[in-house]
Amino acid sequence: VSAAWQRPYLNVFKHFRVEEWKRSAREGDVAALTDAKLKGTVYRIRGSIPASNYLQLPRTGTQSLGLAGRYLYLLFRPMPRKHFLVHLDVATEENRVVRISFSTLFKEFKSTATWLQFPFLFGAAEGSVCDSVTRTARRDLVGAAPSDTRWTCLVLDLPSILSLYLSCRYSHLKGVKLCSNLLVKNLCTSDLVFDPGVTFSEARRADLACHGVAPMPREMAFPVPRGERWHDLYDYIRFPSEGSKLPCDSIQKSRPVSVAGGKVGDSNPGCVTPGGCPWVSKKSLTRSSCHPGGQVLEDSQPVTLTKAVRDRLSLVHQITSPKAVSAPG
Repeated sequence: VSAAWQRPYLNVFKHFRVEEWKRSAREGDVAALTDAKLKGTVYRIRGSIPASNYLQLPRTGTQSLGLAGRYLYLLFRPMPRKHFLVHLDVATEENRVVRISFSTLFKEFKSTATWLQFPFLFGAAEGSVCDSVTRTARRDLVGAAPSDTRWTCLVLDLPSILSLYLSCRYSHLKGVKLCSNLLVKNLCTSDLVFDPGVTFSEARRADLACHGVAPMPREMAFPVPRGERWHDLYDYIRFPSEGSKLPCDSIQKSRPVSVAGGKVGDSNPGCVTPGGCPWVSKKSLTRSSCHPGGQVLEDSQPVTLTKAVRDRLSLVHQITSPKAVSAPG
C-alpha cells in the first residue's frame, strides 16, 4: 500500500481526530486542556496505575494505524515526581508484531523476540553519566520524573531500533498506547529529520531538504518567544543516537545544560558507558544530522526525496513555518 499520503509528514492526532474519540480510545483519567506555555490543547493522562489510565490509537488492538514513516515524533512532558509508560506496537517485514516500550518504571533494559523494554532515565549531576559511570550513579538516574521536567520532542528511529536490537526490518506502526503520567501535545510520523532549532529560511539556504532534514512544521512546533532559543526552553532526544552502531540500554534525558558562549549540544556528542554504548541524552542529540553549515555527517542516512515531495515540503513550510511568539510584557 502506498504511503504517499503520509508525506512529508502526518499529524497523527489531527488525522485520526483524537478529540472525537471515535478512532481512538481513552481509559481512566484522560482530559484535554489548554497549556499556558504551549498556548494550545494538550492531553493530560494521569493516575497511579498506568494500565488503567491511557490514551490509545487506534481504538482497538485488532486495528492498525498503518503508518510507514521512519521517524515517530512524540511531543510530551512527563508529569513532575511521577512515573510514565509508553507502548508502541510495530509490524515487521517478517510479519511479526513487536512492542517497543519505554518507561521510568523500568530499572533495566529487557528484550524478547516480540518486546523491547527501555528505561527512560533523567540525568543526574553533570559528569555522572560519562566514561566512568558507576552502578551507584546508574541507580541514581532511575526513578520518577524530577520536579523541573520540560516539554520534550522525542524522535524514535523505528527501523533502526528493530535492526539494532532484533535484526528485523520495519514495516509500519500499528498502534500507540500513552499511559499515565504524561502531558501530550501530539504525535507525528515522517521520513524526514525535523530539527526544531532550524528555521525555514536556514533550511532553504543550506538545501537541507535534499538530505531529509527540515524545520519542525508549525502545527508540531513548540512556541519560542522572541529572542529565545528552542534548545534553551525544551528538550530534544533522538533514539538511537545519530550514527549509533551499537545497541543502547536506555533512553536518557539529561538535565538542561548551559554551555557558555555556545549552543546546547556544541560539545562532543555521546558519552560512552563501560559497555561501549553512547547514552541517549538531550545534550548529545540537540544537533541535527547536518552541521550548521549544511554539511551532512558521514554517519547519517539521508532520505532521497523526489522533486514532487520537495516542492510539497517547500509549500508546507511556507504556510506552516514556525513564527516567533512575543514574550509577555
